[in-house]
Amino acid sequence: MAKASRVDPREAGLVAVLLVLAAASWVLTFSQLAGMDMGPWTTPGPVGFFTVTWVVMLAAMMFPSVAPMVVAYHRIQRHRREQGRYAPAGSTAVFVAGYLAAWTAFGLVAYVLYVSVAELAPGLFAPDQGGRYVAAGVIMIAALYQLTPAKNVSLMKCRTPMDFILHRMRPGYTGALRMGVEHGAWCVACCWALMTALFALGVMSVGWMALIGAFIAGEKMLPWKRLANRSVAVALAVIALGVAFAPAATTGMGM
Repeated sequence: MAKASRVDPREAGLVAVLLVLAAASWVLTFSQLAGMDMGPWTTPGPVGFFTVTWVVMLAAMMFPSVAPMVVAYHRIQRHRREQGRYAPAGSTAVFVAGYLAAWTAFGLVAYVLYVSVAELAPGLFAPDQGGRYVAAGVIMIAALYQLTPAKNVSLMKCRTPMDFILHRMRPGYTGALRMGVEHGAWCVACCWALMTALFALGVMSVGWMALIGAFIAGEKMLPWKRLANRSVAVALAVIALGVAFAPAATTGMGM
């Protein structure tokens, strides 16, 4: 008779912390963004407000799907301590901070590009001047990116936490930060198109944020990688067509 696998309470506690933080971030995001969504290309607001909101959104959207990677890192660090090797307390938190830093950098770059384009071409994103077609084009590009080799490679990096950690293990807080940033960079490479689609749909929309977060979690965590990846591509293509030709049908996601 096979021996039942034991659940490490420390790892279960770590997952619980991540999920509680994600849940709290969802609540905070909903309270911050209630009534702000105005459809495609919602104005992201001042840079300070956007940065705080973006980090909270990241915690809400990404912590559930990044949990396996964080648990794998924590497990390796604990094993190193048990062997008497250098693995300082708190390095897991530093790893998560590095992950958030990579995504925050992406968000700020996207913000600058968005604001710059909006200033150079004020009417480009306006719904009555073709803004919905621009949004549909961006979302369709995100759908096509799902089918590229670059997407496949970066998604594999996100789906194999132990392989990533064992090949990039670095000691100390600096090593933890660097590993977190590297993993975040792979996650950006995997999901940048999805997050760009979120800008097009309305970055201040809790409804679209929840859907994109579900797409990200599904393709990272479901066992059927190809099916999940292709399903997201099809869903994005349908959303793109809806935004372009039936915009009224996509406005109910704002919450």
